[in-house]
Amino acid sequence: MSSLEKIAARRVELDQLAEALAKQLAEVDAEREELAVAERVLRRLYEQEVEAVAEEADAGAPQRVQVAGRSVLKVPHRSDVPGASALPGDYRRMLGIVKAAGGPVMVKDVGAELGIDASVPGRLEPLRGKLSKLADRGWLHKLSNGTFTIRA
Repeated sequence: MSSLEKIAARRVELDQLAEALAKQLAEVDAEREELAVAERVLRRLYEQEVEAVAEEADAGAPQRVQVAGRSVLKVPHRSDVPGASALPGDYRRMLGIVKAAGGPVMVKDVGAELGIDASVPGRLEPLRGKLSKLADRGWLHKLSNGTFTIRA
């Protein structure tokens, strides 16, 4: 094979490589455009979600927050909100049960009002945690004997 033939063969190889790279570049550009569109859509959705959360907060409605990838209702501190309407529904109900008791109430009594079977071991622990959360946030007062009362 002569030098001219080698040069021509190499030129053909390089032309094929350039064609393949141009095709790959076009695919990369198309995918980048798709990602840009997806990013714009996600930004809009995020902005809408932020606006919705802000509207809920303004309306005194319970807020949702992300915890370990899950959306959960936020229990605000009593001093941060004007009233119990900012609490999630089950927390408002627990607060109402303690208030209606008129004095210290045990977790099992709140559970009975909520229809929780206290005879099953561990059934009341989530409720105890929620009542403690209400106490930590200033809605209830937890007494040393483990009972709860309403804060004045």
